[in-house]
Amino acid sequence: MHNDVTRRTFLAALSASTAGVLTGGLPRLMAAIPEASSSGETFLLGGDVLVNRLGFGAMRLTGEGIWGWPPDRENAKKVLRCAVELDVNFIDTADAYGPETNELLIAEALYPYPKGLIIATKGGQTRPSPGRWEQDGRPEYLSQTVDKSLKRLKLERIDLWQLHRIDRKVPVEESLGAIKKAQDAGKIRHVGLSEVTVAEIEQAKKVVPIVSIQNRYNITDRESEAALNYCEKQKMGFIPWAPIGGSGTRSLSKAGNALEAEAAGCNSRSRGCCKNRR
Repeated sequence: MHNDVTRRTFLAALSASTAGVLTGGLPRLMAAIPEASSSGETFLLGGDVLVNRLGFGAMRLTGEGIWGWPPDRENAKKVLRCAVELDVNFIDTADAYGPETNELLIAEALYPYPKGLIIATKGGQTRPSPGRWEQDGRPEYLSQTVDKSLKRLKLERIDLWQLHRIDRKVPVEESLGAIKKAQDAGKIRHVGLSEVTVAEIEQAKKVVPIVSIQNRYNITDRESEAALNYCEKQKMGFIPWAPIGGSGTRSLSKAGNALEAEAAGCNSRSRGCCKNRR
């Protein structure tokens, strides 16, 4: 890594590539237990895992369509190492990213893991082809995904395992029942959910303790506001994915986005206000 790479330039690069910056710095984007930090820069996940509020989403360190290895595998590993050097201690991945290659890449780049580094992964989505995602919440399948993620990541225990999506063909109680068994066996420390409603969170909590929610959320996409408010009240982690809009048409890093237009309007109104004062 070049000596002139700073935290600011690293984050700017992430924004440009939509590599996935997790857990924005605003306190509400990760509900925290107050004793965790007086500065508000860290929070306790599940009451016992201290992580910095700014994490790294590794999904884009794959090939096109979130499929296969990244075009420049060595540079992708440098990005992961750079994130850790800049005090990111929470990395989010999933067995479906690649599929499998993202977890393998993280282990290649960072194992043996530095003390305090949290690797969060997900299971419950399959990849039949590039760009396609399908749910599989069968208990026997989810049990296998946990074991395979442990092997690829070279971990003895996954600190945060998240159900990638609820499979509507399988009762969530059955899906999470398998995960509860894995947790009881010491394979998983904490359990989270992704893309869920408040009602689904409460349903899941009847089966296994839930410590975090990962839903799409950013300044122009507030559909998960109720889930965010729930997490804040319950002191659960809220991990916003696509915090700058992702890589599609709703990306906030592209020219002409809704946020940029609103900012331009505000500047125009401010200038008019100043003229009136004169």
